[in-house]
Amino acid sequence: MAEIKIAENSGFCFGVKRAIEMTCETAEKFKGDRQVYTCGPLIHNKLVTDELLEKGVKIIENPEDASKDDVVIIRSHGEGKNFYKQAENIAFHLVDATCPFVKKIHKLVEVAFHAGEKIIIIGDSGHPEVIGINGWCENSAIIINSVEEAEKINPGDYFVVSQTTLQKKHFEEIISKLKEKNCKLSINNTICNATNSRQESCMRLAKEVDAMLVIGGRESSNSQKLYDLSKKYCEKAYFIENIEDLPLKDIELCNKIGVAAGASTPERLIKEVIANMSEFITENNEENLMHDLMDEIEKSLRLPRGGEIVDGTVIQVTDREVVVNLGCKKDGIIPKDELTLEGEQKLTDLFKEGDEIQAKVLKTDDGDGNILLSKKKLEVNEHWDEINSALEDKSFVNAKVIKEVKGGVIAAYKEVYGFIPLSQLSDKFVDKAEEFIGKTLPVRVTRVDQKKGKAVFSHKAYLTEERQKKIDEVWGSLSEGDVVEGTVMRFTDYGAFVDIGGIDGLLHISEISWGKLKHPQEVLTIGQKIEVKVLSMNNEKGKISLGLKQTKPEPWSVIDDKYQVGQVISGKIVQIKEYGAFVELEPGLDGLVHISEIAHKRVTNIADEISVGQEVSAKILEIDKDRKRISLSIKETLEAPEAEEIEEAAAEDAE
Repeated sequence: MAEIKIAENSGFCFGVKRAIEMTCETAEKFKGDRQVYTCGPLIHNKLVTDELLEKGVKIIENPEDASKDDVVIIRSHGEGKNFYKQAENIAFHLVDATCPFVKKIHKLVEVAFHAGEKIIIIGDSGHPEVIGINGWCENSAIIINSVEEAEKINPGDYFVVSQTTLQKKHFEEIISKLKEKNCKLSINNTICNATNSRQESCMRLAKEVDAMLVIGGRESSNSQKLYDLSKKYCEKAYFIENIEDLPLKDIELCNKIGVAAGASTPERLIKEVIANMSEFITENNEENLMHDLMDEIEKSLRLPRGGEIVDGTVIQVTDREVVVNLGCKKDGIIPKDELTLEGEQKLTDLFKEGDEIQAKVLKTDDGDGNILLSKKKLEVNEHWDEINSALEDKSFVNAKVIKEVKGGVIAAYKEVYGFIPLSQLSDKFVDKAEEFIGKTLPVRVTRVDQKKGKAVFSHKAYLTEERQKKIDEVWGSLSEGDVVEGTVMRFTDYGAFVDIGGIDGLLHISEISWGKLKHPQEVLTIGQKIEVKVLSMNNEKGKISLGLKQTKPEPWSVIDDKYQVGQVISGKIVQIKEYGAFVELEPGLDGLVHISEIAHKRVTNIADEISVGQEVSAKILEIDKDRKRISLSIKETLEAPEAEEIEEAAAEDAE
């Protein structure tokens, strides 16, 4: 029988899966109310687009084909900046399903373009993703897709990005050629990690099989690249768009068959291709059929041994037992107490004549000439097998917390009981386990001792992995300069930590306000929603620095819009010096009231006249933007004293 192996990372990638889910949700939401369109095929797979059409999702080629009453979905490939302007003008409802990794390239290109940099996009000029990227630099990018095209580039400074589905080796060859041309490059390797992993696993598999099948749409760029890779390393390589394309006769005699699938290939199509291939190979393998027949004959001549797992057919069900035909000289008997029943269930509720059943042999003779079987013992074995498999492949199983014990809890996965230490119940500190009793938790199996019937589980491992996935997703969609919504989580003396979608970023106290703060809680509260700007990202250390004040104009940059000489303002005294007092007009903007401008009299001690924290009115005498200084006068806002009062004040000063 031929062995069929599937390449890792085959099928829908994150961006495609996300786009399909968003489209299906949108179609359901607006069903019967609005027409839903995708601008161009959502993905390059006819099977998927046909199914979306059945859900009412139609395809248009240009945004002008939709009206303001319609819903238009931007596919995962993304669109250029002009598309969004057209959407705004037409005013239809827009759903943006652009892959976050592609969206990141849009931002990189837009920033580079506005900074005056020359942009090179390495990729297929006709691919919708590349067309969309070019639309964020007013279609000014140089697009190359070969070493020969790179040879024609003139020396100079260039900002380089790549199509996400590009082969890593192809990208590196073009970069090498550009460097040979004495080009100074700002290189951004924007090939999607999932694409790179998909191509590497396809290449490894192609090297070890006799035939390689690549499943995907004819228009799919990443599927075509997988096919090109397969042809390099496997003599028999085939591109499969649907089961009709299967080269069954060509692969009939192959011992090892590899299967890879593009990012836009549905999992059900992969399964359908493998199922059809397996069925054909089985039907044409007479030798296997003969072996199966001989196995059946041998089985009928011998009795199973104790501990053996056997298959049979139910021939009778009573209230006390199930009788099973095992295909040998004796029937098997499963007593009621060797079956798992729930509540008021009866054997007749679970089994009927003709049912196929599997059980474990306890005794070859129960004293009445029958073979004693147990379904319960088999189930326990199966459950231990599942636990051991979960330990080996580091997968998760669902376990129900039964009771609290010293140091943790006991949780059950089917018939297997395991211990979860308190430290592994959560990714946060747990003092008591009461809240977890009765809950079913996804857990990782960390230790197994089947002989002693012991297993150790960890729910913390599941929470940690899920959090990491979320963090990776957020990291992949963030760029320096992005403005995002966050929630204030906690304070320190040096700032505040803000949750921006699963990741905590540090909002340093100096980045909160244009003014001076002693503590973040002067302007922020726990749980408050705020818009923050990503100032820097350190992926290796997992640290993100945020800014709040950067989301608002720096006061001096817009001072002409708010303040003029002669204007009377209100402010708070924030500092007193021997020569005058500083008044805060707004955070980050202070003005000086010279001692001579405090009052209509000679002032020797400013503290006798005003105090820190006092609200005052003052008139703007001068605004010096170059030195960033504002001169104020309090006395100009006060009524001038009468002549007699001036004389009395002068007399008092003389004394």
